[in-house]
Amino acid sequence: MVRLEDVGMVRLNPKGEEVAILAGISFSARPGEITAIVGPSGGGKSTLVRFVNRLDEPTSGRIWLDWEDVSALDPLQLRRRVGMVLQKPFMFEGTVLANLQRPFLYRNAPPPGAGSGEVLGVLELARLSPELLERDARTLSLGQQQRVSLARALITGPQVLLLDEPTSALDRPTSDRLAATLQEICRSQRLTVILVTHDLRLAERVADYLLYLEGGQILEEGKTEDLLIRPKTAELVRFLAEPEE
Repeated sequence: MVRLEDVGMVRLNPKGEEVAILAGISFSARPGEITAIVGPSGGGKSTLVRFVNRLDEPTSGRIWLDWEDVSALDPLQLRRRVGMVLQKPFMFEGTVLANLQRPFLYRNAPPPGAGSGEVLGVLELARLSPELLERDARTLSLGQQQRVSLARALITGPQVLLLDEPTSALDRPTSDRLAATLQEICRSQRLTVILVTHDLRLAERVADYLLYLEGGQILEEGKTEDLLIRPKTAELVRFLAEPEE
C-alpha cells in the first residue's frame, strides 16, 4: 500500500515568493487497484506522483510504502520497488532485449537472457511478441515503445507502478489496448497502481478509485463511478463538462 499524509510542495516564484504547488494531500492507494488522479494541467498531478519514488521531494508531509517512510529509503532501492512509466516512452539505444536488461545493469546484476522466465513473463504481461526482442527499440511504433517501457518497469518485480499520462500520445485503439493491459496486470500481479491522466475516458475504463486534483488540492475523491456520475464540487462539474483534450 502507498499512503500519503498531508503532503505539500512549496516553490519560489521569480520574485522569490513562496508559492504552494501542492497542499494537504492525503490518500491511500491499495494493492490490486488502480487509483487515478485527474484534473486540469498545472494542478500538480505529475509532481505529486513523482514524490512516491523520490524523483521529487515534498516540502511537508510523509509518504509511506507499506509501513516504511520513503524519505528514509535509499532512492535506488526504492525505485526497484516502485516502477514508473513516463508520458513519452524513452528507449535506450539497442534492441528491445537490451532495454529490458538495462535495470539489471544498473544494479550490477547478471541480465536475464532472451529465453528467461523474467523476459518472457513481462513480454506476456505487456502483450509483446518475443519476435520483437532483437528489433531496434527506437524503430518500434509509439504504442510498442510504451509497452516496452511498461515491460521494463515490471521486470524488476515492483510493488507499485506509477503511470504519468501513459496514453496521451497514443491513438484511441492503441490507448484502449494499453488500458486493458494495465488493468489485467494490476489484478494479476496485485500491484498498487497510481495513474495520472487528464483522459476521463481512460480513468472511467480502468480506475477503481478517483482523485480530482485542481490548484494543488484534492477537491473530491471516491469510487470512480460515483465521482463521474455524481460530482459534488463546481470545479469537477466544470471539468467533466469541458475536459482537456
